[in-house]
Amino acid sequence: MFKLYKKLRPVDWVLLVGLVALTVLQVYCTVTLADFTQDIIQSITFLGYRNNPLDNLPAEFIPVYNAFGGWENCTSEVLASMGITGEGAETLLAIAGATTGDVWYYGGMMLAVAFGSMACQVLVGLIASFIGANFAATLRSSVYKKVDGFSIAELNTFSTPSLITRTTNDVQQVQMANILMLRMAVAAPITAIWAIFKIQHASTQLTLVTVIAVVILVLFLSLLMVFVMPKFRIMQKLVDGLNGVSRENLTGLRVVRAYNAEEYQEGKFAVANDKITKTQLYTGRMMAMMSPVMMLIMNGVSLAIYWVGASLINKEVVDLATLMSFMMLASQVIMSFMMLMMMFVLMPRAQVAATRINAVLETKPSIVDPEKDAERTEIGTVEFKNVTFAYPDSDLPVLKDISFKAEKGETVAFIGSTGSGKSTLINLVPRFFDATEGEVLIDGADVKTIKQSTLKNLIGYVPQKGVLFTGTVRDNIAFGNPDLSDEEVVAAAKVAEADEFVSQMEKGYYSEISQGGKNVSGGQKQRLSIARAVAVKPEIFIFDDSFSALDYKTDKKVRENLKAASEGATKLIVAQRIGTIMDADKIVVLDKGEAVGIGTHGELLNTCPVYREIALSQLSEEELGL
Repeated sequence: MFKLYKKLRPVDWVLLVGLVALTVLQVYCTVTLADFTQDIIQSITFLGYRNNPLDNLPAEFIPVYNAFGGWENCTSEVLASMGITGEGAETLLAIAGATTGDVWYYGGMMLAVAFGSMACQVLVGLIASFIGANFAATLRSSVYKKVDGFSIAELNTFSTPSLITRTTNDVQQVQMANILMLRMAVAAPITAIWAIFKIQHASTQLTLVTVIAVVILVLFLSLLMVFVMPKFRIMQKLVDGLNGVSRENLTGLRVVRAYNAEEYQEGKFAVANDKITKTQLYTGRMMAMMSPVMMLIMNGVSLAIYWVGASLINKEVVDLATLMSFMMLASQVIMSFMMLMMMFVLMPRAQVAATRINAVLETKPSIVDPEKDAERTEIGTVEFKNVTFAYPDSDLPVLKDISFKAEKGETVAFIGSTGSGKSTLINLVPRFFDATEGEVLIDGADVKTIKQSTLKNLIGYVPQKGVLFTGTVRDNIAFGNPDLSDEEVVAAAKVAEADEFVSQMEKGYYSEISQGGKNVSGGQKQRLSIARAVAVKPEIFIFDDSFSALDYKTDKKVRENLKAASEGATKLIVAQRIGTIMDADKIVVLDKGEAVGIGTHGELLNTCPVYREIALSQLSEEELGL
């Protein structure tokens, strides 16, 4: 938890100092209230003695009062002449000087310190909420920024539902715990220590009663923590699981309905839901015991203090004013320990959440930028030199000793069976992963020596699955360069054969795209994704099977448009269709992670059995010219 506090802003630290000062002032007002309570009770008692001495005065003072004949004759000299000194003389002089003004004064001071305590508590609450809210906002931004810089390797380490939970629910847990801690962690110990120092001078017996109550309270809450803390530790993982099941069901809703698998998915959700419900019920029942037990202790200590106090009053060890003051201070001590223990009960779940957040923030990205960009000696070239790649958690390489070079303006295609490593290979170019062995060169420089921002500016990337973002059509096409003019956006859409269907939308290029592009078809998503890559005018295009959702006619037209509009740009194309790559300058055939053939379409038909098999599975010998 404390590791996260380095995220606090300088203004937050200043506010924390102010919060501590206000808390000390609030505790001072609260403790002083007990003193004024004792004073006002004593003033009312003395005023009653003065106004009706024969009815109210203690029996031992009545002969003395009759001897000096009225309160106006009660002076220290008269009392001394009567042999009355010390505490007795002081009491009689206080009674003689008692006035209604004393009651008003102490009553006014009680109101003043009560309002002062309330004002301090309100300000402390506002400051704590302000610090907590901004702290949470900073944490959310930090986690989001950190995740945004993760490579795919780090993203695979944390599941998507877990990252969502850490950014939202975990941060909220930390926020709530810190707000409570800011309000309790300072006030409770100061109040407890201050009140304990004051009550110990009043009565040893009454102090002992309070100490016993505190010990019972601490033992109960400690026992409660022993049972509850393990459940809090697993709570966040259960939230991850519930989010994961929900996300899986929502993203695959069409498939679920297509196979009438609603009951199956509901069963999976019910299992995850039952686990978290049972855990929450357990913790809720245990925590529900806290309030009645603490009230029992509070009421019990009150009864004990009154019982012991009544006995002490009868023995004239303490008076009523002292007992009432002690009662207020004892309540403050009990409440302080209750607040501290409640804070410690609430902290475990927040600590678990903070640990999960720190796990994200402290993860070191496997892909880091060099201090400065290396000098690039070529333009528009992509070269693989003996590249081998294995995923971080895998012992077997996905790619083995791949070597080829794409010259400026060339079209290099990659084809192979499912799982042969095509997508993995081209993902090494924009550094979604780094090669395990060998070098991937862009413009003659190793991609590891080029800053990621520079590298991404050289590349126009079109993923296999068209990804669109919430916003307008124009926003999605101009995603890589928001400063594009409307004419440039339209031109890019025309290259991708997207202008026709976009123009038919209600608001044209300013029509809204829903989250995930759910209001457009798969082929339209791909065309808009292609337009997005065309719009940034890159040196290198990467198409990861980006034509699979297009019909043959549109596929051919898009490729023709690309050839005309991106003359001089290098194109790397992953494809399943032979027709898409027949005109490529170079075709790399992959099989089980190895390059089993490199050449043109015609060359590979004669020299590469794997390519020939793929080609014949799609086209006839006549169509292939065999």
